[in-house]
Formats: sequence, C-alpha cells, structure tokens
Amino acid sequence: MNRDTVTPRVSDFPGDRATEWVEHHHRSAAPSTYVYEFVWDRTAPATGPFCTDVDGNVLMDFTSHVAAAPLGYNNPLITEPLAEFDLVDPLKIAGQDFYVSDGNDPGEGAPGPADLMERLTDVTSHYDMDTVFLSNSGAEAVENAIKISYDDADGAKYAITFDGAFHGRTLGALSLNRSKSVYRRDFPEISTVHDMPFCDDRGCTPETCSCGFFAGGSSRLRTKLDPKRGHVDPESVAYLIMEPIQGEGGYRFPSDAFMDEIAAVVDEHDITLVADEIQSGVGRTGEMWGSDHYAIEPDVIASAKGLRVGATISRSDVFPEETGRISSTWGAGDIIASLQGALTLDAIEEEGLMENATVRGRQFREIMADADPDGVVDVRGLGLMLAVEFDTKGRRDEVMERAVSHGLLTLACGTKVLRILPPMDVTEREIELGCDLLTTAIDEAA
Repeated sequence: MNRDTVTPRVSDFPGDRATEWVEHHHRSAAPSTYVYEFVWDRTAPATGPFCTDVDGNVLMDFTSHVAAAPLGYNNPLITEPLAEFDLVDPLKIAGQDFYVSDGNDPGEGAPGPADLMERLTDVTSHYDMDTVFLSNSGAEAVENAIKISYDDADGAKYAITFDGAFHGRTLGALSLNRSKSVYRRDFPEISTVHDMPFCDDRGCTPETCSCGFFAGGSSRLRTKLDPKRGHVDPESVAYLIMEPIQGEGGYRFPSDAFMDEIAAVVDEHDITLVADEIQSGVGRTGEMWGSDHYAIEPDVIASAKGLRVGATISRSDVFPEETGRISSTWGAGDIIASLQGALTLDAIEEEGLMENATVRGRQFREIMADADPDGVVDVRGLGLMLAVEFDTKGRRDEVMERAVSHGLLTLACGTKVLRILPPMDVTEREIELGCDLLTTAIDEAA
C-alpha cells in the first residue's frame, strides 16, 4: 500500500467476513459501544490513515481509534524502533511492585515506564509538575486525579464539574459526568459535586455569553464561591475538574473570556484545577496540552489515549506521601505500552507534528468553509481536534453512514456533531481526500 497514492475502496460494508467476526466477538462480549461493524485486518496493508478490513475494503480512518492511535497505522516512527528491541515474556509486570530495565544504564536503550514518566514531567514542566502515577486507562487517570486532590485538600469535600463533561466510567469519574444519562443512571455517586455551565460560544464575552456562565455582571462560579453571596465555602472545594476542550459533550471549544474567568477564580480561592486532557492532550490541538491554549494553569493533568497508558501528572506536594494511598498492580507495568507512549512523545516533538496538526487542521477548516455544504452549521477545531456540526441529529447520522460507504470513518459526539481525528502526520493530500469524501456524503444526505 503506497500512502502517497492509495484511495479508499468499499465494495460491501460490512461484508460477510466482518459479519462473522462481529458475531464471534459478541458471543462472549458484554454490551458496550460499537460505532461500526468495522473489523480491521491487522495482517493486511495499512499505513497512515488507511487500513484494510477483513473483506478487503480499504478505509480512510479519520477517528485515530478515538484519538488513541495518534500516529495512525504502521507508522515507522513507532514500528521501526519497536523492531529493534528483543521482546520477552512477560511483557506486563506488576508495575508498582517491580522495576524493569533492558540492561542498559538509566535513560539509555529502550524507554520504559521510568523514561515515559521522565518525558511527561518534561512536557509539563511549565506547570511545575514533577511527579507521575501511571495506570492503565483514562478513567483510572481521572480516578487517581480525584483521589490525590481530595487527599491534598485537607478535608474539603466539594468538587465542581461542567455541563457536558465526560471523565470516564469508573464510579468516581461517573460522578463528574454531565453528558448522556446512560453513563450515570442507577449508579451510586459522590454526592458533593456541583455543576457549572460550559461555554458553548468560542467567541463570547461576558456581555454576549449564551450558556449562562456569565450573568448579572459576574460569573456563576464566582457568585457560587463568593464568601458573602455564595452558598459554597471555597475552602471546602477540593478541586475543579474540566476538559479544556469538551470531547464527548460535542467538541466544544470555550472562549478566552470563559477560561480567563476559570483561571482567575481558582487562583483567587487557591482551588486545585484538574485538567482532563485524555482527548485534547499529547499534541493533537497543535500544543502539547489543550490547556496550553488558554489562561488556565492546571495543578493536575489526567492523560491517556494517545499516550497509550493512563497517567496522572502533578507536583510532588500534591501527591500523597503515604505509599498505600494510591497503587495498582498492573498500572505502570505494561512495558510495550510505556515504550509506545515514550516513542509517541518523541515523534511528536522531533518530527514537528504539533506544527503539522496546526497547518492541516487549518486546511480542513478552510476547505469545509469554502465548500459551505447544506446542513452544516459550524466547522471548528484546534489543530487536528476537529468538529463538523449539523442542523439536526438525523442529518449527522446519515452523513456518518454515507461517509463510511465511501470509505471514510468518522465519529459522532454531542447531539449532532461529527468529530474528525486524522493522524497527526496527516498530509495535505489526505486532508483534501477526506474533505472530498465528507462533502460527497453531505451532498448525498441533503
């Protein structure tokens, strides 16, 4: 498969073999989220955003596995270093109880968990972060962010989250979710969580705010925490958690005014700010962290997806000193995932992929703006964290279905939004091709 010339090709989707594989999978699988009956053939040709399914269909994957494969398929920046290392068994160790090396001196040879943590402190040093706890998933990263924030808060019990938020599916993280009701319904919750509106107009000012965050000459957050007018004692707030850019909630990019006010209020009351960077982090927005675009300065960052592991990153004074407060047998123990995470960070920085994300994301938005297709009410994004919003959910769903019939994989979010997540090394040709497939699907849906 030649990445410079390959184009999507779909004959039947899902085909007979894909249907067989899906049925085989569901014999034992618990009900979960399955967007497509797309069965990737990992032995067939794949490169960049292009992959092959078990029926021979060639697809253009603009989902990057929900941002969890930020460099696409078979990227040589990952595959070639991996091929150099002799792999042994077990490839997963009890991460909190064992250390691992490849026989070289520290910092040399194949990067492992310790090297990944060192890289993470390097790319969060502008927030004065120096300590990392590795885990297996984004939900675990958020769960540990919650725990260390409560531990550091000296008995403070309240938390603040935002409308539209999605932070994971563990019980603690679920308590912070404010997106679809199916995530929380009938599950027990942390009872001391307060809600705030999340900005839905990236160009708003306090005077033009439409989401309800700014009202009466102030913000809802400032009023809630005001020592005289508010009903929540700011000293009783353990943390405020937010996605700098909301993912599941609809790819909502907040205004500078909104984020300036968040930064000012948490600074005024010395409230721990937790940034959920699981979708927006690791370079996808054109900066290493979504927070880097705004005035906020997080005290804790939760990362995962593109990092290949879960990571809770903060300062040593925020983390508990007692060794039993946070721990995990398998967290930090996946040797291959840590190696992939370290190589991913290296590739993003050394190959200029954040700059590429900025340029190619701008290209996508400009092409879609020039096309001005029927039914599209907004095209937005930072870097390669992109969204196309439609006038109705029905149109969005039909566009998504028609796009895959032409070989383009996209993902839904929010109520009527398509999220577009190309690999971070996507080329000019590939953006043009993806836009052509998407606009064709939109025209057919119209």
